Amino acid sequence: MKPNIRVGYGYDVHQLAEGHPFWLGGIEVPHTHGAVGHSDADVLIHVICDALLGAANMRDIGYHFADTDPKFKGIDSKILLADVMKLIRGANYEVGNIDCTICLQRPKINPHIPEMKEVLAKVMEVDENDVSIKATTTEKLGFVGKEEGVSAHAVVLIYNNA
Repeated sequence: MKPNIRVGYGYDVHQLAEGHPFWLGGIEVPHTHGAVGHSDADVLIHVICDALLGAANMRDIGYHFADTDPKFKGIDSKILLADVMKLIRGANYEVGNIDCTICLQRPKINPHIPEMKEVLAKVMEVDENDVSIKATTTEKLGFVGKEEGVSAHAVVLIYNNA
C-alpha cells in the first residue's frame, strides 16, 4: 500500500506601498512600506495556506477566501491559516513540515524569523521545529530588488493521520 503523504507548494506576490502596515509571518514588521492586499496581505501566511490546501487537493486560498468577499477585507491572515488547518485536519491530514522562503530586499527579515516561527507554529498547533523560514534578497534585480514588492514560496509535507 502506498504511504499517504502529500507535498504542496505555494507562491504569492504582494505589492509594497507606503502607508500600509507590513504583516509577515503573523507579525507586524517595522518598515516604511507594507504589503497591499484585500486581507492584511501577509504573503508568507498566504503561501503556507496555498501549499497546505494544494497538498490536500483542496484548491487554493482564493477559492476558500475570495478577495471579492467583503467579510475578508482587512482580515488577519492568521485566522485564514487557522481555518485552513481545520480544513486539512477535517480530511485527516497533519503537517509533517513546512519550508518557506521570503524574497525581500528590505527590511532584513532574519531578526524576525524566530518570532514568526513561534507565531505560525502556535496558530497551526505544530512544533516550531516543523516550521522553517528563510529569507533572501534578489540582489536588487526585478520587482523585489527594486523594492516594489515581496514574494514568498512554501513547500509542505502532510500525511494522513487516520
